[in-house]
Amino acid sequence: MKIVQTDEIPLKRGLEHRGGIFHGRIMVEGEPGALDNFQLSFGQMGGDFNSPRHRHNFEQIRYQLEGVLDYGRDGKLVAGMVGYFPEAVYYGPQTQDPNIPCKTIVLQFGGASGSGYLSQAEVQAGMQALKREGEFKDGVFRRRADVEGKRNVDGYQAIWEHANGRPMAYPKPRYPQPIFMDPTNYEWVPVEGQSGVAEKLLGVFTERRSEVGLIRIDAGARFTVRGKGVYMAVRGAGTIGGEPLRALTTVYLEAGETVTLVAREATELLHFGLPNLAGVRPAAFHPVSAEAAE
Repeated sequence: MKIVQTDEIPLKRGLEHRGGIFHGRIMVEGEPGALDNFQLSFGQMGGDFNSPRHRHNFEQIRYQLEGVLDYGRDGKLVAGMVGYFPEAVYYGPQTQDPNIPCKTIVLQFGGASGSGYLSQAEVQAGMQALKREGEFKDGVFRRRADVEGKRNVDGYQAIWEHANGRPMAYPKPRYPQPIFMDPTNYEWVPVEGQSGVAEKLLGVFTERRSEVGLIRIDAGARFTVRGKGVYMAVRGAGTIGGEPLRALTTVYLEAGETVTLVAREATELLHFGLPNLAGVRPAAFHPVSAEAAE
């Protein structure tokens, strides 16, 4: 189990392989190299941040804290909304109003295809190595003409291929497009056996059962938090495992772990249920050429 106070983590520059300025805090992360590796982070976009239309070989769920993110043909995420971005599914381009502050909680994790997820350290190392062969511009890695390899490749794809030493083979998509959810249109459902606790289950995805939802705990109530998953306080105050609970407090629990939350005031949690990848094999290698960024 790990309990983190997000507001105590320094903001750091990140996503330099995309366009514009981005700062973030890594709240919790999994085991590098594992198929079920994951990262939960807080992101704060500068007014010039942008990302071209692209796709990933991992899963992604976003919760919009503040501002609006525009994903072009896929729609907009406004404050309070949740977006699920399946592996292998194109989305974007991502833009924002430069005059509106934008803050997002992002969970990225290895999905049902067995493609895994690169850690922050692996991404940074790959990006620095590739800068000797070209440049990252507008979300695309542009390889110099005197260097062997495809000229224009999505920035993350180029880093993944460098880290793994082979072309990326995208899995077949399970969904035709990203899924955007507005929790205000869901009803609170009492949680059986937990007095004063209700939930909004927003979605359960793929045969490996990754899920996202909201949990409400009334003032004075207690809630038994269970793994495997990540919980983040959207609002409220109290204690969890004896530690202070406030906005953005985050707890990660392994399968079988539990911890007790005591709400001093009405509290709302964002819950990410991480997928069970037991028995999943690493994604097969297909010797095909890497795709250029769209």
